[in-house]
Amino acid sequence: MRSQQRSLLSMRPVQIVPNVSLHAEGSVQIEFGNTQVHVTCSVEERVPAHVLGTGLGWVTAEYGMLPRATQERTQREAAKGKQTGRTLEIQRLIGRSLRACVDLKALGSRTLTLDCDVIQADGGTRTASITGAYVAMVLAMRKMKKDGRLLAMPKLTPLAAVSVGICKGHVCVDLDYAEDSTAEVDMNLVALEGRRLVELQGTAEKGSFSQDKLNEMLEAGFGAVEVLIQLQKQVLDG
Repeated sequence: MRSQQRSLLSMRPVQIVPNVSLHAEGSVQIEFGNTQVHVTCSVEERVPAHVLGTGLGWVTAEYGMLPRATQERTQREAAKGKQTGRTLEIQRLIGRSLRACVDLKALGSRTLTLDCDVIQADGGTRTASITGAYVAMVLAMRKMKKDGRLLAMPKLTPLAAVSVGICKGHVCVDLDYAEDSTAEVDMNLVALEGRRLVELQGTAEKGSFSQDKLNEMLEAGFGAVEVLIQLQKQVLDG
């Protein structure tokens, strides 16, 4: 039996609460079951050096876990003096994903930074971060337009992410920590509305898997992303 007594292709209960930060231009708290992530979107009227002069805007991300987001306390990375390779890889993934869904030229010469802070971790923190960051980014753009900082909303394509895996021989979506730590195959899928892949991260933890299983996982992942995108739209239209 899976957590929350769900079927193989069912998500954990997902909740997205908008406007949870007093100061940020856009913010959400997103929950995938017991995984909870606080996301803010901040706007700066400047771009990194490698973008300067191109006429494009920029979207980037930072990711971190609070010390007791996990079962045992982890030391703050700031106290260690550097970020771990995992942290760097995840925040780059979030940034790449968000840049794939927005017209950077229409954004203008400014930077949007998505800060994704994991309050509680139970698997799927990167996929929850990406799904919540899209909503926070849209809310920030709407505020900029309302304040006159944007003449029009940049073209956006809804984006979400979900974990998919093979557990005990069965394809399942949205793995919690117990499933993720024992899965035969672990994969993260980031996709735009319309079943267009942005990134696919997949690894056989035990042996290998067939192309048929890959296709089955893709189908399951796309189905879950469609569910998440509909939830995002409900939150943004609410």
